[in-house]
Amino acid sequence: MKKTNYHTHTKRCMHANGTDADYVKAALDAGLDVLGFSDHGPFPDNRFDFRMPYADLDEYLTCIDALRPTVSFPILKGLEIEYCPDSLDYYSFLFKEKKLDYLLLGQHYYQDDDGSYISAFSTPEKIGTRGYIKYARSVKEALETGYFPILAHPDVFFNNPYSWDDNCEEACDIILNAAIQTGTVLELNANGIRKGIQLLGNDRRWPYPYPNFWKKVAKTSIPVLIGSDCHDPASMWDSCVEEAYRIAAEWNLSD
Repeated sequence: MKKTNYHTHTKRCMHANGTDADYVKAALDAGLDVLGFSDHGPFPDNRFDFRMPYADLDEYLTCIDALRPTVSFPILKGLEIEYCPDSLDYYSFLFKEKKLDYLLLGQHYYQDDDGSYISAFSTPEKIGTRGYIKYARSVKEALETGYFPILAHPDVFFNNPYSWDDNCEEACDIILNAAIQTGTVLELNANGIRKGIQLLGNDRRWPYPYPNFWKKVAKTSIPVLIGSDCHDPASMWDSCVEEAYRIAAEWNLSD
């Protein structure tokens, strides 16, 4: 098995620990074949909380470049970033001018009809699972741009206290059909496992990965990779990553 992690944060996002070099050492100690840095991507106007400030972007990229010659395995430059319809030129700039290797789509927010952004982690009760449809459509639109080869934690929007219903089915179908049409890889995210079993509505479960979502993925040929989503070097390859690999095999997900 090739050991990879494309979902690695740094302390610049203000909710992670450890230096860039600490993560590289952790990857070396774990025997990784590829390490991808993907801290929470900033926007020039610094929209959204708990993100790297835009002023830190160049330092982030320079530090990764400096670490590349220190190990024998590839270190890739990426960002985990939201899709915003007004930012297509920015994504292009990140690839062309900043020489990123990849963008992870980490859709923690989706845009409402009035242009405001709603958190995927706190879909309002007045919207309920109907909000999942808007979320899924924002993901579909993002994937169709071609800027996001990997969809991070595609089931993160289920971190809400609502029971599975027809809206959940439809939202999943929108996302999975978009992934099929665009050749997008889906990430099974180990950080949801780290958060532990929680009481969400009437269910006791991980906030993600959500079995109902991945059962639908298993009926497709969509490629799946495991992402540590580590916010601490100690989590680069921990028991939660191992558990993610175990359940991916148990659920018959493609790699």
